[in-house]
Amino acid sequence: MKPLFPLLLLALLLAHCTRVAPPDTGAPSGDLVIYDVNVLTMVDDRVLPDRAVVVADGRISRVVPMDQVDTADFAEVIHGRGQYLLPGLAEMHAHIPHPDETGDDRIEETLFLYLANGITTVRGMLGHPAHLELRRAVADGSVLGPRIFTSGPSLNGSTVQTPEEARTKVRAQQEAGYDFLKIHPGIQREVFDTLVATADAVGIDFAGHVPVDVGIRRALSLQYASIDHVDGYLEGLVPESAGVDPTENGFFGYNFAPLVDLDLLPELIRLTDENRVWVVTTESLFTRWASPEPAEVYLQQPEMKYMPGRTLLSWRQNKTNLITAPGYTREQWEQMMATRREIIRRLNDTGLLLLGSDAPQVFNVPGFSIHHEIDALQAAGLSAYDILRMGTVHPAQYFDRAGEFGTVDPGASADLMLVSGNPLEDMDHLQQPAGVMIRGRWLDRAFLDAELGRIAEGVGE
Repeated sequence: MKPLFPLLLLALLLAHCTRVAPPDTGAPSGDLVIYDVNVLTMVDDRVLPDRAVVVADGRISRVVPMDQVDTADFAEVIHGRGQYLLPGLAEMHAHIPHPDETGDDRIEETLFLYLANGITTVRGMLGHPAHLELRRAVADGSVLGPRIFTSGPSLNGSTVQTPEEARTKVRAQQEAGYDFLKIHPGIQREVFDTLVATADAVGIDFAGHVPVDVGIRRALSLQYASIDHVDGYLEGLVPESAGVDPTENGFFGYNFAPLVDLDLLPELIRLTDENRVWVVTTESLFTRWASPEPAEVYLQQPEMKYMPGRTLLSWRQNKTNLITAPGYTREQWEQMMATRREIIRRLNDTGLLLLGSDAPQVFNVPGFSIHHEIDALQAAGLSAYDILRMGTVHPAQYFDRAGEFGTVDPGASADLMLVSGNPLEDMDHLQQPAGVMIRGRWLDRAFLDAELGRIAEGVGE
């Protein structure tokens, strides 16, 4: 007899996720065509003009000059009118709510906020058993949302305090079917080594933060699947002669910013490249939460209307606490940001960067935050093409799914976004897609706006 727990979770998830549905076109089943578009395939940096993209069974079947197709042959025609079609983006540091006893989970709203911003894949970085059922429900179309990869519940200094706990929890998460393990701070060195050995033995990746007791050099040598937030790199640039206590690093190394020696950076870049460790930037976390600007600057931004009042109040308090703490100065924040930008520029040369903003998080609204991340990466000196690769081709490579998504190419999943102008020339074109396609299901602008309006109206306190 099968256990009831997964079935009850699925029923609860579906009960919370039934209102969002793509527009009913009334078209008969069959192939559809996106006609008259300029295509950024992301196979390379070329733009293919005047194309038709044929989709069948949720996958791209052909990308051809538009004069080679007759729109009358298709069950559904989406007229691109000379706009630009590219793969949907991946948010590689996302958070997905889960059902709780109050029913206040915002699963449906969060998934849709990602989709409305052209995000068709998310990597959930704080897993819950409900996410395993949600992942399946999204994959089979029962729930409308981006493709989900999910970590297990947090592994940190409180949840894994002994080597035996590490062995037990790693095996349990692998057997449950999570895609990877999420590492948080506080894990002691001996416990971490056991965790990694067990993960390697059972064949599950680990990713996330770098515990202070582990350090960036050992973390890289142990071949994290990804290091998120560029965590540990700044601390790794402090020379031993500085004599600091590693536990006094502050907010992602803020306290050590004046001590950085960039002559140590080539070693860290080499270790990253040699061990093929991916890095998720989450730069918007630092340009927004950690910036000297008061919370009121961000509270006035339009996307805040999609978040509950209690969340905004919490974000306001968290930001205020950080920037009014003893020792915080604009000058030192600027030092930290200059170092982070240099690290990111150098890591970009390895081809191992992933696009991720960390959302929802302090003033990072799901979906919308990816555009702030893009702005921050451009400010760091990355090209539009490199940033797009971070959010398309690189995630597919990271998950060992190259060719399955992240490109506009025959055989790839039809996860697409249509935008008014060429994002290689102006990435702001990504901020309001004319439409989004998720595994062949077309969501036009009118539908996106209607659902966003519903979310704003129902947000509550």
